[in-house]
Order: sequence, then structure tokens, then C-alpha cells
Amino acid sequence: MAWSLYSRSVMLFDRICVLLLGLILLAHGCFGFYLPGSYMHTYSTGEHINAKVNSLTSIEHETELPFSYYSLPYCKPPEDIKKSAENLGELLMGDQIDNSPYRFRMNVNETVYLCTTKGLTEQEVKLLKQRTRDLYQVNMLDNLPAMRYANQNGVKIQWTGFPVGYTPPGSNEDYIINHLKFKVLVHEYEGSGIEIISTGEDGMGMISENAKKKAYGFEIVGFEVIPCSVKYDPEKMTKLHIYDKIDPVNCPSDIEKSQIIREQERVSFTYEVEFVKSSIRWPSRWDAYLKMEGAQVHWFSILNSLMVIFFLAGIVFVIFLRTVRRDLTSYEELDKEAQVQMNEELSGWKLVVGDVFREPENSKILCVMVGDGVQILGMAVVTIVFAALGFMSPASRGMLLTGMILLYLFLGIASGYVGARLWTTIKGTSEGWRSVSWSVACFFPGIVFIILTALNFLLRGSKSTGAIPISLYFVLLSLWFCISVPLTLLGGFLGTKAEPLQLPVRTNQIPREIPARKYPSWFLVLGAGTLPFGTLFIELFFMLSSIWLGRFYYVFGFLLVVLVLLIIVCAEVSLVLTYMHLCVEDWRWWWKAFFASGSVSLYVFLYSIHYLVFDLQSLSGPVSALLYLGYSLIMSVAIMLSTGTVGFLTSFYFVHYLFSSVKID
Repeated sequence: MAWSLYSRSVMLFDRICVLLLGLILLAHGCFGFYLPGSYMHTYSTGEHINAKVNSLTSIEHETELPFSYYSLPYCKPPEDIKKSAENLGELLMGDQIDNSPYRFRMNVNETVYLCTTKGLTEQEVKLLKQRTRDLYQVNMLDNLPAMRYANQNGVKIQWTGFPVGYTPPGSNEDYIINHLKFKVLVHEYEGSGIEIISTGEDGMGMISENAKKKAYGFEIVGFEVIPCSVKYDPEKMTKLHIYDKIDPVNCPSDIEKSQIIREQERVSFTYEVEFVKSSIRWPSRWDAYLKMEGAQVHWFSILNSLMVIFFLAGIVFVIFLRTVRRDLTSYEELDKEAQVQMNEELSGWKLVVGDVFREPENSKILCVMVGDGVQILGMAVVTIVFAALGFMSPASRGMLLTGMILLYLFLGIASGYVGARLWTTIKGTSEGWRSVSWSVACFFPGIVFIILTALNFLLRGSKSTGAIPISLYFVLLSLWFCISVPLTLLGGFLGTKAEPLQLPVRTNQIPREIPARKYPSWFLVLGAGTLPFGTLFIELFFMLSSIWLGRFYYVFGFLLVVLVLLIIVCAEVSLVLTYMHLCVEDWRWWWKAFFASGSVSLYVFLYSIHYLVFDLQSLSGPVSALLYLGYSLIMSVAIMLSTGTVGFLTSFYFVHYLFSSVKID
């Protein structure tokens, strides 16, 4: 199984990220409930397993706002509510993990009483009804979401988590889920023979016979839940104490026997747990969650897209290569007098030799955007390569985002280097490189910071756990100014010390007049983004579904292939458009080369709006819509900078090669 590799090899990347982020680990998260165990852990019979709870989320995404589990009148643990450690990625995703009263004992099947609430207040009833109708869900997991199965029109549907409540068809009344039937799948581990059992905190290695005896026990490999609404007699239930055993409960089919959500109703919470032995082994426990309906359609759609893009890119590349080589060959075969005559008689790229490297407008902004694009592209490539090789697992919640942030911080040295060296090349002097490096360090992070701050005010106003804590703001600012900025300045310094790139031709003092065109050249530049978008939009759909519809995204191998294709197509599209502009004597190619490929971000943002309107049509409230659009805008800006950088650098080196290959006096 593909995910067996994930589970076995995830620890290396986990350790790197945890060591680098050790100073800022803050509190531990998940969706709903979770049972501890990122790494393989064996339990002995009767050993206690404590569940934890996380933010409530809407599984149908009626709203994108997560809320605290204890914002609803649920039972609280006997001890005080304690927050668990979360990594940076989990905090940014709005996870808030607390301890819970749910406790199991390995291989002990039992039905247990938790608590009975006081009479529900008007505010509690209003909140429960709102969360129920917005389809908010609670999840339980041992780093595995609780699996819930339902039959719809004779089809077995697989869900993760269980609802806060439900509203029967044709009814205006809402009912709360207050009884849970858990089925915990366990695999009996026996330390027979020599084998590797763990890549956890103690490291990977062979275990001794004594260690094998200690390791003997049961692994949790599956977690299923059946939610029920049961009306109890509050007078009878209040005589019980927490964790008292009760008789097994059958989920009532009669709505009159379900617990209604109404003022002054006293709700009793209970649960039962059944442990079932399974042949599933620890490395394969995620397989059931990663079975994707319509997988064949997904695979064939992507393969079809890749074949079309390869075919089109190949045709464009062959035509372009033959055209340029013919021009260069015919030009070089002429003697000097013939070349002079040819320059006087012919139009085309040969006539802009004295202007092709003229400094573009807003050259500082161009250097800044290219520097930031290198940083974002490097982060994306390294992250996806690690994920494709199996170093990131869905069991390591938040580590993907954490790893991306760390990579971005440390790649500041590359962005500073490229930005400063490009500035030196354009200006012919390193004067002003500090200003360029500072701008590189602050441009994209500044945009992200402004958008996140605006969204954070909206989240705080909605009392959502998705709001970034003030302490995390200080952490992010510290990472920005203590790691990213110094490294960017260091990269800028190294860029000024590197050997400057010598331009092959001299620039005339008077700019050459550009011939008038029937249509603005920017129309062609903006239209060029459709070809890179064609390589991206299928994976974009699955990634948006993963982010906003709570689905698992795990085809990082396909994503890596699509990323490579996207880079190739962006380079070719920008290169072809640059050549076309030079052929019509338009020497202002710098920004057009950048946006020829960077314009794909426009189509990504428009597609995000299309996805919001047609796939997230159930999204309720302006706050959720603004949250979606804000994150989509950040994604689009990042795509613009990275793809634009690919196109610009390709065009720059092509133009440099083209004019250095021609003997021009």
C-alpha cells in the first residue's frame, strides 16, 4: 500500500521540522476527538486510552468557521480543561485541542454514563440549533478520524466524524447526539522474529528480545462511531456518577424516544465502546480513509491533461526551435556588409539590439517580485518532493504547513541573492541593493500579513477558534524578522559579491520607437495564461476540495508531475511570447515575460470564484465567503510570483543567449 510507505518513513521529515520549530511549539490539535498516538503505540489489556477534543467544523461547509468543542454544553472532564501542545501549522489551521471526559480501557467493552446537563438555557438552545443546522461535526481519532457509515439511496456512504445533532425531514425540531457507539479496531502485535517496529521518538532500529516483550500488546488500527439520540429520564440518570456502567443502549428508531433540543431540557450523555480484533496492520491503517470514489476518473483526467500539455508544448517548442535556428543560421552565414544591409532592410528582433536590455519601468519592483517568486517556488518544489517521496503523512496534522513555513523562511537567502543580482545586472551597479533586499523580505509576507490580519478581525468577531492568537502573531513576526529578513539580507549581500552577468550588447542612449499595433500586446500576454492553467486546473479542483470540503489529498506524485509540467509550460509560453514581441520590434519584454506565465494566477482566482459559486453554494454568511476569498487571493498571488519568475528567468536567459549568439558590431 502506498500509505504504508507514508507511515513508515514520515518520521525523518517530522523530526527535522520539530527540531527546527522546537522553540515555538505551542499546543496540540485535531478535528473533534483524537486518541494519542502519532507513532506506533501498543496498549496492554485494560490500559487507559484518553480521548481529546478539537474544534468543531462544518463537514458540508455551510460555514468555514471552526468553533471550540466546549462552546456547546457538552460534558467536561473531572479535572480542569487542559489544552494540549499544537504545532505551528495546527494553530494556523484553527485547531484547538483540549482533554475530554471520554476514556476507554483496552479490550474492555462497556457502556458508560458521563453526565447530565442542567436545563438548557435559551442561548444554549439557540447555539445547538445553529450548529446542528450548519451541519457541524465532531471527530474522534487515534490520529485517525472516526469513521461513520450511512446508507443513502441504497449506496453506502463513508463519512468522517459525527454530527452535533440532526433535523428529521419535514420537521422543525432538532435533536442532539448524546449517545455514541464506538467500535475500536485493534491489531494484536507480537514481537516475533527480528523486525523494525517503530520510527517514533526513540528512533528506528532493531529491537531486542526484552524490548519485544515490552512491545507486545494491541495497536489501534481503526475507529468507527455510530451516533444516536436517546431520551433518558434525567431524574434517574442524575443519581449516577461519571463513568458508572449502565445497560447497553439501542439507538431508537422512534423519534419520540430521541433527545429534543429545547429550553429547560436536561440532556444525559453516554457512550459505549467495543473492541474488535482486526488483521489490519499499523502501517496500513490509513488505507480505508484514502480510498477515493471515482479514482479512475481522477487518474485518467490527469493523464489526459498531461498528454495534451506535452503534445502542445512539444509542437510549440519544435516550431520555435526551428524558427530561431533558421534566423540565426541565415544571419551568421552573411558577411559583415550583407549583415548591415540586412539590418537596414529587414525588421524583427535583430533591429532592437540597442534597446533589448534597456532598463524596464519599475525595475525595483520587478527584482522584488522575481526574488519572492524564487523563494515561493523553492518552497513548493521541496515540499511536494518530500511529500511525493512519502515523508509527510496525514497522521502528522499541521506538519505540511509547518514544513512549508520553515522552508520559506530559510529560502530567504535565495530570494535575496536573486533579487540583488538581478538589480545589479539591470543597473550595472550594486548601489541600492539593501533597499531591494528589504523589499524582497517584506513584499509577499507583507501582503499575507495584511490579508490574515483583516481575516483575523472577522474571525475574532465571530468568536471562532480559527482566529490567530496574539501570541502566535508575535511568534510569526519573530520568525519573519529574526530569520527570514536577516537571511534575505545575507542573500542580497552575496548577490552583490557574485560576478555580475555581462550583457552581450550595448544599449543606445535614445530609445527606439515601437511600431503601432492594431491590438494591445497585453491582451496576448493575459491570454497566454490559459495554457499553464490547463495543466493545473484538474489538480486545483482536488486541492480545493481537500481544503474546503474536508477531503484527503494524497496524490502528491501526480502533483509533482503537474508541477514539473507547469514549470515547463510557463517557461515555453513566456519564451515564445518574448520572441513574438521582439519580432515586432517591441523591446519592452521584461514585464510581459513575467506576466505571460504569471497571468495563470488570474485564471486560478477566477476559478476559485467559480468553485465558490457552484461547488460551495451552501456556504452561509459573508464571513465564510470573505475567509475563502482571502485565502484564495493569497494562493493566487503566490502562484503569480512563482510562475511569473519561471517565465521571466527563462526569457531573460533566452534573450541573453539569442543576442550573444549573433555577431553585432
